[in-house]
Amino acid sequence: MAKSKTAADDAVVTIKKYANRRLYDTERSCYITLDDLGAMVRDGRDFRVVDAKSGEDITHNVLTQIIMDTETRGETLLPVNFLRQLIGMYGDKMQSMVPQYLEASMSAFRKNQQDVRAAFEGALGSNPLAELTRRNLEMFQQAAGAFMPGAAGKSKDAEIVALKAEIAELKAELAARK
Repeated sequence: MAKSKTAADDAVVTIKKYANRRLYDTERSCYITLDDLGAMVRDGRDFRVVDAKSGEDITHNVLTQIIMDTETRGETLLPVNFLRQLIGMYGDKMQSMVPQYLEASMSAFRKNQQDVRAAFEGALGSNPLAELTRRNLEMFQQAAGAFMPGAAGKSKDAEIVALKAEIAELKAELAARK
């Protein structure tokens, strides 16, 4: 059950960070933690973090710190190879394109995530998972071709993923005929 949105839900909350590393939520008039900010992100609340003394926007640094703290606790989401590739993009000619690419990729992933949820609720056709896998594979191959010359062709891993998707599709068709 989703709660109804109010104008206050859409407002950007200002969080002040003090020299003692404490975070103050100006909307609720209380001190909060990085975990609270993580929960706000997951709840879809928009906020900006400002240095209490200088007024500088430090949202990017704080969000990065939340990721670091979460990864350090063992809740790893970012594979080592991805991190290495990301670090390798700093200073590269393509660096300016990376943020937009990552945002577009995450948006596509979120949309696919919604499609998968809908599939499990019976809103899509007979085998949406195989179709989503195929679309994701195509998207990542196109992206790889844009950022790494020569990577546009199917790698062995990509071929395996494609074959697994085909097998899943065939299994679903067989199950439907029974």
